[in-house]
Amino acid sequence: MRKLLNTLYVTTPESYICRDGQNVVVKVDNIERFRIPVHNIESIVTFGYMGVSPSLLSLCADNNVAVTFLSPAGRFCGRVSGPIKGNVLLRRQQYRVADNVYEKLTLAKLFIAAKIASCRNVTHRVLRDHGNEQVSPKLSATVRLLELKLKKARNAQSIENLRGIEGDAASDYFGVFNHFIVAQKEDFIFNGRNRRPPRDNVNALLSFCYTLLAHEVQAALETVGLDPYVGFLHTDRPGRPSLALDLMEELRPYMADRLVLNLINRKQVNGKGFFNQEGFGVVMNEQTRKEVIAGWQQRKQDEITHPYLNEKIPIGLIPYAQAMLLARYIRGDIDMYPPFIMK
Repeated sequence: MRKLLNTLYVTTPESYICRDGQNVVVKVDNIERFRIPVHNIESIVTFGYMGVSPSLLSLCADNNVAVTFLSPAGRFCGRVSGPIKGNVLLRRQQYRVADNVYEKLTLAKLFIAAKIASCRNVTHRVLRDHGNEQVSPKLSATVRLLELKLKKARNAQSIENLRGIEGDAASDYFGVFNHFIVAQKEDFIFNGRNRRPPRDNVNALLSFCYTLLAHEVQAALETVGLDPYVGFLHTDRPGRPSLALDLMEELRPYMADRLVLNLINRKQVNGKGFFNQEGFGVVMNEQTRKEVIAGWQQRKQDEITHPYLNEKIPIGLIPYAQAMLLARYIRGDIDMYPPFIMK
């Protein structure tokens, strides 16, 4: 199993990232604030429009460390990585699968069925831990609706039909998401999923964590040799990492949604850390971004027993484990891709 390395997140707008030998150095106002050997990290993620030296980009490319640029609000701007070293035979087989209507639908159904099952499990967990006379009937009804959508997803006859089922399931799930929030309810009111831009604090957190997850999944796919831009559920579009978006569907409830709920319910973030920025919707201030990233990094270190591999791995390696299993399926090493569903 691959070793879990650190991701360097740079959030201070005035930062400049440069190279000193084999080290990555972060400077603010020309004063060194942080230094780390390049072989100790697997990627760099920046927020804002700080500078990066060409020499640093060269060092990262030589050591397979991707550098991702996000806007201050967390929107993806671009990504710089070294030469593609993926297995050409694996990628050619991936393209064949993507062009095969039946095989493409088979994988898409697995991604979405796993996502719906995990949404059901998150809802059931809240029902078990925080249910009361007022919310329990609503949560129980949603669990039943998600069970129904799960069966429909497994029997979908087309990608278009599957997308419709996924949309209905998401509406059911996010329709009760506000009941999952049991603390700071005045500052974290959720009336439905919205994005581009997010219009409330909860949606700002969700979008931010989904961006972090997308980065992790894309890096995992590239590591195992798959092309992150050729997917099975999401349509191909220039610059769109369709396979990364496919694979992260099954990971959203466990890796992102539960983190958002923990941050709010454990009061690790608060309403003072959010503000409405014209053109960007609701965004987090720098300190809140740091709190979310710290929570994300800590969660990546926690260990679980992988339901298919049956071995303990850090949560941060789940995207890599799933990418590895997907590559095995595409190569024909296993009969079916086992999606991630965690209770």
